[in-house]
Amino acid sequence: MQKIVIALGGNALQEAGKPATAEAQLQVVLETSRHIADILDEGFQVVLAHGNGPQVGRIVLQNEGAASLTPAMPFDVCGAMSQGMIGYHLQQGLTRVLRSRGSRNEVVTLVTQVVVDKNDPMFQNPTKPIGPFYSEAEAKAIAAEKGYAMKEDAGRGWRRVVASPMPIAIEEISAVRCLVDNGFLVITVGGGGIPVIRNEKGELEGTAAVIDKDLASERLAEDVDADALVILTAVEHVYINYGKPDQKTLTSLSVADAKKYIAEGHFAPGSMLPKVEAAVKFVESKPGRKAIITSLDKAALALQGKAGTVLA
Repeated sequence: MQKIVIALGGNALQEAGKPATAEAQLQVVLETSRHIADILDEGFQVVLAHGNGPQVGRIVLQNEGAASLTPAMPFDVCGAMSQGMIGYHLQQGLTRVLRSRGSRNEVVTLVTQVVVDKNDPMFQNPTKPIGPFYSEAEAKAIAAEKGYAMKEDAGRGWRRVVASPMPIAIEEISAVRCLVDNGFLVITVGGGGIPVIRNEKGELEGTAAVIDKDLASERLAEDVDADALVILTAVEHVYINYGKPDQKTLTSLSVADAKKYIAEGHFAPGSMLPKVEAAVKFVESKPGRKAIITSLDKAALALQGKAGTVLA
């Protein structure tokens, strides 16, 4: 049985144009769960990770908006809230779908801390988009009023951006391995994991950041000795010259070419760039490993070599 880590993108949790309600998110997750179940039916052992950009951004907004009524929670706590909320919905969705197919697989979410370096230069260069999309005028007004860093996000609109330090270690990895080895479908490093640093005493402390879920998923895939890392996003393939007349679809990609395209600036920071970087890192970590970047609806086909972009 091949072991794979699947990193779910935002479109697997929230549908564009639909209300950002718990009910709407659960409906999207139910459809996502059907695709995951298809992969399980093919005989793969799956470990799940997911993003949290829209969700954690909205939780932060809720906290700030209600600050006059109840103390706002710090950023790391908001990240933990999003982990629990999204994990709960995935547990519900996956369990419903699996039971409807006669599977007794048990699904569990592990709230996960991920250690980062307090001196990581990314703390000085926010790149991770969170929360809803805004027009340029709205974004500039919010930046002026609240002091947020706001950036244009891959042609889709403007969003708040926060620090996204590199993941160093998954604190609860022994528990993750134990659950995986005992047959559980584990949901972990949600939203990239809760970012924590070690203080002078060696104790863990939360920090204001959102770790990129693709890079955290790569760390996870190495740590559980996965055969493949599957990064799911809104598009079926990786492209160069994306959105331009000479756009080119990449169905396979060598590590050397991936590094070349990264250096040439083909992939947007906070969007496709960390996906390709994570894929390269995983493939280089051990001979025989591969990474796939594709859309949720093509995931099962991509594992058969019939869709997506494969790095090997």
